[in-house]
Amino acid sequence: MATAGPILVLNGPNLNLLGQRQPEVYGSATLDDVEALCREVAAGYGREIDARQSNHEGVLIDWIHEARERASGVVINPGGYTHTSVALCDAIATLGVPVVEVHISNIHGREEFRRRSLVSSVVDGVVCGLGPEGYPVAVDWICRRQRGSGGVAD
Repeated sequence: MATAGPILVLNGPNLNLLGQRQPEVYGSATLDDVEALCREVAAGYGREIDARQSNHEGVLIDWIHEARERASGVVINPGGYTHTSVALCDAIATLGVPVVEVHISNIHGREEFRRRSLVSSVVDGVVCGLGPEGYPVAVDWICRRQRGSGGVAD
């Protein structure tokens, strides 16, 4: 797919509470702060971000299906669905654009149940443990990858 479409930045359950929920784990940045970081990086490449958040699995899946037709890349933090949602994993597997999974905390250093990601097997890359800065890293990677291949993800 050409890079004309926006990069979809999807956030799953409870990420609307960034800056309020467990700041010792997730920091003080809000979801608006995260989205601003992504927009800044994308703008440097002449690209746009379409940022969305839902606490509902089916809504996230619908947005992923929509992305098949209109997005040039996807950055996703599935939240708790990372560890539980086969349906989300299956939807992501249908995408023909670069996909990067992002986690604010290092899921591998947390509780045992958080260490397994169903999503990781169907994405191009994973960024975890870098705090909110992981999101713009993912956006930058998608932009550079597409720029380096003449506008089409390789």
